[in-house]
Amino acid sequence: MINKPIIYQLFPRLFGNYNDTRKRYGTKEENGCGRFVDINERALQALVELGATHVWYTGVIRHATAEYNNPAITKGLAGSPYAITDYYDVDPDLAKNKAKRMQEFEELVKRTHEAGLDVLIDFVPNHVSREYHSVCKPAGVEDLGEGDHPEWAFSPLNNFYYMPGERFTMDKDLQGYEEFPAKVTGNDCFTSHPGENDWYETVKLNYGVFYQGGGEKQFFPIPNTWIKMRDILLFWADKGIDGVRVDMAEMVPVEFFQWAIADVKKKHKKFLFIGECYDPNRYDAYLAAGFDYLYDKVGMYDYLRGVTSKGWPAEGITHQWMQHGDERLKHMLYFLENHDEQRIASGFFCGSGLCAEPAMIVAATLNQCPVMIYSGQELGERGMDMEGFSGIDGRTTIFDYWGVKSLQAWANKGKFDGAKLNDAQRELRNFYQRLLTLAREDKAIQKGQMYDITYAQGEGFNKRQHYAFLRHTKGETLLVVVNFHDREQKINIRIPNDAFVYLGLEGKAKATATDLLRGEKREIAFTPDSTTEIVLEAWKGVILKIR
Repeated sequence: MINKPIIYQLFPRLFGNYNDTRKRYGTKEENGCGRFVDINERALQALVELGATHVWYTGVIRHATAEYNNPAITKGLAGSPYAITDYYDVDPDLAKNKAKRMQEFEELVKRTHEAGLDVLIDFVPNHVSREYHSVCKPAGVEDLGEGDHPEWAFSPLNNFYYMPGERFTMDKDLQGYEEFPAKVTGNDCFTSHPGENDWYETVKLNYGVFYQGGGEKQFFPIPNTWIKMRDILLFWADKGIDGVRVDMAEMVPVEFFQWAIADVKKKHKKFLFIGECYDPNRYDAYLAAGFDYLYDKVGMYDYLRGVTSKGWPAEGITHQWMQHGDERLKHMLYFLENHDEQRIASGFFCGSGLCAEPAMIVAATLNQCPVMIYSGQELGERGMDMEGFSGIDGRTTIFDYWGVKSLQAWANKGKFDGAKLNDAQRELRNFYQRLLTLAREDKAIQKGQMYDITYAQGEGFNKRQHYAFLRHTKGETLLVVVNFHDREQKINIRIPNDAFVYLGLEGKAKATATDLLRGEKREIAFTPDSTTEIVLEAWKGVILKIR
């Protein structure tokens, strides 16, 4: 396993789309759609140069679209990638030749590996499309719902939950869609009449938890759904992918993952499981079940966003890492963007990708845990388009066919040379490339000890807007200082005696320090309790390598 994964999330539908029509509610023919083949060797090499070790291909498995499914229960023309219609198929929209779509995906996996990158895709275990039906399942495989007893509201023999005697309805015309009896909606909505804000396009899978019976767990014998979902994981692992990002993991019983992950890792020992989990009280249970990493969304993400855009005190970052303890901390995934969150450069976050540089430095270098960025983040993508089903919400649509301006400027019709980027985009991407490459290659960031020195600072250090820490491994010490202030700051840094003792550092009256983000050298005082002045521009930081 890579010491510190650097994950690049991309939507193939958006990533390789060079059509700049951008018509609201535009069809695939009008607005275009990226394909597997558009993620070419040059694109993958550019991601390696950016610092990535893994690519998370989002929206690969076949899901509901308005072309193939009832539009009334499909969100947007392109559909939600989390409303799966066939776990054993890939999205036909992503293929140059639909008849060979699985082969084209397998070729993408091969290209990605040849570039030196590992492949992640989504595993969506909690829910499927209301119109789920696998055409591509292997011979002898029973479909989800096949053999269910819909007259039973609950049974561990069923794959779905039902509402016997009730018809599925909504406050809109369902355009001929019939569902009787109604199935329970994916967001644990136990009603036959979900609302527009529910996950109405999905139905919840039944893992043997009797929710309407007080949450009773009926896991013996092993529920049918467990076996089918374990087999789906093995199907994709056998395709050569290296891991999965598990959607809404905490909505699925941890006992299933404990059983299924162990089975998958018997055959694929290095297969990676990353869980989308938002309840810190359940982190330890899911890690014990075999997850390699969990989202640190309600902790570090929320706090770094608050420091960047809401004036929260920077010194509070310390609490975010301390609450986990050393062992759990290694398993938390840091990020500032993903497909669910608002873009940094949007009007809903802070309006400029450049303003997130100090937060991104913290996320990438604070400790050994992995870090993830979302395609376009490194270009300052704003996500402020009115695409169709997705409106102006600061997010890049996952429901519509669309061309993303910043990605198109970088891709330059498949050359991926950044020739059409403006100066600000180029500056930001260069920053990400330096930072992520450091995070991937520097041994102190990869596996060194961390010592937070913010607590020890005094006059000349504003704990609301400055943050500082050390990373150390044998033969190398890094001093990281960031400035969340919107003006240039002269920051006094004191390295306390405790840090020297804890890390086993040797002091020097004058030490040579190289700024790894800029290549500049300077001399600093490096003895216990000595003070050095560091000048930082607004929204900037330094990573000083001390020799």
